[in-house]
Amino acid sequence: MPSARLFDPEMVGYLLMEYLKDHDFYDFQELPAWRTLVPAVTNEIARFTGQHLIATQAVLNESYWKELQQGFKQHSLEVIHVILDVDTEVLARRITGDELEQTARQWRLDHIRDYAAARPWMVASADLVVDSTSLPVADVARSVLRAIHPPGAPR
Repeated sequence: MPSARLFDPEMVGYLLMEYLKDHDFYDFQELPAWRTLVPAVTNEIARFTGQHLIATQAVLNESYWKELQQGFKQHSLEVIHVILDVDTEVLARRITGDELEQTARQWRLDHIRDYAAARPWMVASADLVVDSTSLPVADVARSVLRAIHPPGAPR
């Protein structure tokens, strides 16, 4: 999508982790500041660039997701909530095989059960669920793109 830009909400979390080292927390998503800043930063980047943002972020706490949604609404941001669903065994293999994000490997493996527990509400709240268990990456991307821009729809 030429009119899109990747945005990683974890970067907001890393910023908070850096400046809140003297505070105790396990996951930056626990911080109300993260849930406030993500919609605000999303809005500012989208406004500045004039682009749609594609954010990849797993939010496994339903109340955190609802809080983020409220923030997106306050900024009048249209959100298409996509779940790239995957079988937990395949997920574990993908995490273990990820050579790019090795420092996050154990954290991700430790949260597979949390994903499985959150899956029902996540799937119910999503605008689109793509089972990526056996699909090649290109097919997953095409499925999402078709849902966002159906054939024949203006871009």
